[in-house]
Amino acid sequence: MIELQHTTKIHDESRQGEALDMLPTGKSKGRKLYIESYGCQMNFSDSEIVASILLDNGFETTKDYKEADVVFINTCSIRENAEQRVRNRLKEFESAKAKNPGLVVGVLGCMAERLKSKFLEEEKLVDVVVGPDAYRDLPNLIDKVDDGNKAVNVLLSREETYADISPVRLNSNGISAFISIMRGCDNMCSFCVVPFTRGRERSRDCHSVVKEAQDLFNAGYREVTLLGQNVDSYKYTKPVAEDETQGQMINFAQLLAMVAEVSPELRVRFSTSHPKDITDEVLYTMSRYENICKYIHLPVQSGSSRVLELMNRTYDRQWYMDRVNAIRRIIPTCGISTDVITGFCTETEEEHQETLSMMDYVKYDFAYMFAYSERPGTLAAKRYEDDVPEDVKKRRLTEVVNKQQEHSLYRLQNFVGKVQKVLIEGFSKRSDQDYCGRNDQNSMVVFPIDERFKPGQYVHVLAERCTSATLIGRIVE
Repeated sequence: MIELQHTTKIHDESRQGEALDMLPTGKSKGRKLYIESYGCQMNFSDSEIVASILLDNGFETTKDYKEADVVFINTCSIRENAEQRVRNRLKEFESAKAKNPGLVVGVLGCMAERLKSKFLEEEKLVDVVVGPDAYRDLPNLIDKVDDGNKAVNVLLSREETYADISPVRLNSNGISAFISIMRGCDNMCSFCVVPFTRGRERSRDCHSVVKEAQDLFNAGYREVTLLGQNVDSYKYTKPVAEDETQGQMINFAQLLAMVAEVSPELRVRFSTSHPKDITDEVLYTMSRYENICKYIHLPVQSGSSRVLELMNRTYDRQWYMDRVNAIRRIIPTCGISTDVITGFCTETEEEHQETLSMMDYVKYDFAYMFAYSERPGTLAAKRYEDDVPEDVKKRRLTEVVNKQQEHSLYRLQNFVGKVQKVLIEGFSKRSDQDYCGRNDQNSMVVFPIDERFKPGQYVHVLAERCTSATLIGRIVE
């Protein structure tokens, strides 16, 4: 599971919906497109692909759904309350449709296949439902709706990677961008819907990834995040006809190096790593390149080996600790974040304490923390009873959140008094007198504006103090 990595240390269960901003228009037919995205980084990346496909087919874009002719909501199925938010939002769009009967409303992404009949037939909230592998079919599906029909394409693909499509950067600061390097997931974690909603794992052509990174750098971007449900599983075999390296298999460590070599001025991040797959080769590659950020998102989910087995995570407590030890040994300055689920099926109080002790062992920089939410169709829903009472789940979650607040503050306090290399991302949310940006370890840094420097430039900032979420300092030479 990929979760958006913000600087706040306590995270909502999915990112709030974000609309695309005004973008350069393609061959305009006068029809306006509005996309709203929820959930993980992959969904936001997919929305950029959708925008590119439809701009090439003559659409313009708007950031106000009341002005739109076509409204899409890109959905997330990771947690139950994310689905409820989407449903509530669709009812708002339904009101807009009452005023504009020609408005086309569609659902994209992870909720599409599972809830298509509900949306189309029972609740009649949408006109078109499209799964993550069918975005190329959108122009045709919109035409069907224009002819008075409902339209659905939720077929999953074993080949589709959208490698040939240049994403339109939505809500972009012009500095940081996502690059999807693979799609789908072959891990069958018992709590997770992703293998069913996004299909089997497929890796993009490594050359297309490097070209996208180079194009972004040439356009002024200075940071890319390589995305995959499990980036460590990336593998691309060069076709036989390519060159003397024909048939060579490129793994994630090699791809990481290829992207890092685009320019030493291009920062490289990635998400998400799976504890069963992250290799020493990846860690040594990170240590070798100064522009590969020293930060790894390594979801633990639980500190109990028995619960991890029920989750089908395919590693145990000791394996996870060994991987953390390898990170600390090879990259001593590396930041580590995680995902934690409290109250999974049959979890005992002792096993919850094991999770807390794992958190004490690692002292994560950030964490994404959730009470277990049973998802229909998952292995856990079929095999196990969701038997931990809600009040117990919430109490355990509160203990995990409190523990993480302590550790986040501890990690940030270790930066105080030290100089951080920061890529300026823009103005601080709280003051237009301050800039903000992230250090190598993905911690947010806020500092007074210096007119010599602009967003997109690197600066050195002396961290003078911190809150539990932010480093505060000033630019130094």
